[in-house]
Amino acid sequence: MSLLPIFLKLEGRQCLLVGAGTVALEKIGSLLKTGLRLRVVAPEARAEVKELAAEGKIEWVQREFEAADLDGNFIVIAATDAPEVNATIYREAVKRGIPCNSVDDIPNCDFFFGSVVSRDDLQIAISTAGESPAVAQRLRREIDEQLPLDLGRWLAKLGELRREVLATHPRSEERRLLLHELAQRQICDSALCETKGLAKTGSEAARAVAGTAYLVGAGPGDPELLTLKAVRLIESADVILHDDLVPRAVLDLARSNAGVENVGKRCGAKTITQEEINALMIEHAHANRSVVRLKSGDPLLFGRAAEELAALAEVGVPVEIVPGVTAAFAAAAAIGRSLTDRDWASHVILTTGHHAQSHNREALPAVEAGTRVVYMPGRELGLLAAEWLAEGLPADLPCAVVSRAAQPDEQVVHTTLGQLGEIETAAAPSLLIAGWAVRELVPGRELREDASASGLTSVSN
Repeated sequence: MSLLPIFLKLEGRQCLLVGAGTVALEKIGSLLKTGLRLRVVAPEARAEVKELAAEGKIEWVQREFEAADLDGNFIVIAATDAPEVNATIYREAVKRGIPCNSVDDIPNCDFFFGSVVSRDDLQIAISTAGESPAVAQRLRREIDEQLPLDLGRWLAKLGELRREVLATHPRSEERRLLLHELAQRQICDSALCETKGLAKTGSEAARAVAGTAYLVGAGPGDPELLTLKAVRLIESADVILHDDLVPRAVLDLARSNAGVENVGKRCGAKTITQEEINALMIEHAHANRSVVRLKSGDPLLFGRAAEELAALAEVGVPVEIVPGVTAAFAAAAAIGRSLTDRDWASHVILTTGHHAQSHNREALPAVEAGTRVVYMPGRELGLLAAEWLAEGLPADLPCAVVSRAAQPDEQVVHTTLGQLGEIETAAAPSLLIAGWAVRELVPGRELREDASASGLTSVSN
């Protein structure tokens, strides 16, 4: 394609429009918005054109076109009813090196007017190279219907923040990522606006931190189902170690100079051992690189995260976990069915078709072989504990009550099934997690022993 889409600054420049009929009037409306100085040459003019001339918004020269009219103009538009006149205007403009548009005459055009969607300074211009203005207009209407009406005001605020960042932050990869982060955020008028604060100080949350490992959920495959935090980390990480099932559309979010390596397996065919994956994460982190361990679905479900967390904790590598949409939820959405039902399904069991083999661990009774997650467990945890004890679950089965998960005031209380009824009621929303898999806390989090020495441990983030 030989056309280059550009946006010209026309304010204060001289423009010639030949013709003052209906077609010319449509062009006048678009041209005057740019602040240019418009001269119209035509022997006759529509009443609206005469009115604009009387108001001093345009200059109307009432006569036939002369070649000398072209001199001193930045651009020219030929919009007469006579094709031969338009062709003459184009030829004379070419001689003078002046870009010319001859309305509805593709061979005699140096440029085309796009069909424009505007939100103040935001402009989206659509061109079909003159082939079908009707198609361009249809697309314009469709795009216009989808854009928020206040997008222009938001863009103006974003522009202010961008100029502030450029003036106060040195040129760097971090500054580039910060500008991309700001473009994803809402901007309010409050002095306490979080986005404004981010522009002033920058934030490590806007990028992956060197020497840190991140266990990130890639979701079921659709990039639009990634969390915003996952996107930021993938975009900024030095190294990405990904499962085999993570699709190219997600990996394409990585920056061009990032190290991207497949450490997954498919259909049981191993290309790398878990110990080697652990060693890779540690090696990169110790080399002061940021490492994203990108796992399909959610990193804490059937992704061997426990082994990786333990290996990283053992050598003191900081770790952050970023949840993802697990495949079970994507599958339920695909069939349009809820996994829970007030009449038919009060709980969900997540399991896998294979289990790690270990000769050093005794077989667990079937009743306690899984992790139990109870949404909205209610206030009477003691009654629930009594039911589970009656099923045969042991009193020392590890339990955790998580209140307001992933929110700034998140609270976690660790206890055992036998002591579950003794803890205070957690703030809603809360979940109860029970099972041997939660016998240890996530490495790297600080523990605080309860002063009552009741055997409970709480964690707050």
